[in-house]
Amino acid sequence: MRKLEVGKGSRFTTKSLATTAIACFAYFAIALLLMHALRPERGVASTYISGYAVGPYGWVMTTAWLAASTGCLMLVLGLARTGPRSAAARLGTLLLAIVSIGLLLTAIFPPGPTRSGEIHSALFLVNVLSVLLASVLLAVGFGSDSRWRSFRRTAATLASLLVVAFVLMFLTAYTEVLPGLANRFFVTVLVGWWLAISIKLHALARE
Repeated sequence: MRKLEVGKGSRFTTKSLATTAIACFAYFAIALLLMHALRPERGVASTYISGYAVGPYGWVMTTAWLAASTGCLMLVLGLARTGPRSAAARLGTLLLAIVSIGLLLTAIFPPGPTRSGEIHSALFLVNVLSVLLASVLLAVGFGSDSRWRSFRRTAATLASLLVVAFVLMFLTAYTEVLPGLANRFFVTVLVGWWLAISIKLHALARE
């Protein structure tokens, strides 16, 4: 009887973690969309979303980063409980934890021609590379667990899109052709990846 109660508590906790993650990522997406309305003077095609953290309503973007950081932390905790146990999945989860810390620091250090801006730029690279590696490793790891195996194709598709989006973002930054659109495309795919894993985790917690 005691083991059964522990199991129920574990499922409830995983469900709560997944629900919180979904709420956090939804807030991030809504806040980012709101910033486009609040700051219409910033060109969508030529500016990065991190610039919204500086100037009027910058606090909205800051809270969006904090929400994304919290969402990643919830995913890390949820995957630690219910995720695959393969080495690839565990390493991917660890990288997701690094992303969570990176996003927290991103909220603390806004962009700009200052020391804070230099830290922000370095964090951007760490976050992006960690996300790319985590997405690939988790896609591989999902195939090792029967509970997650059906999700592997979705995870692999999203991981591939993240890689494509990253390449586009890198090329547009180098050529200075529509870098803002490429940045927003990458973030859109990233949010989709976050939400897809959160929703799958939530579904597993209900079984």
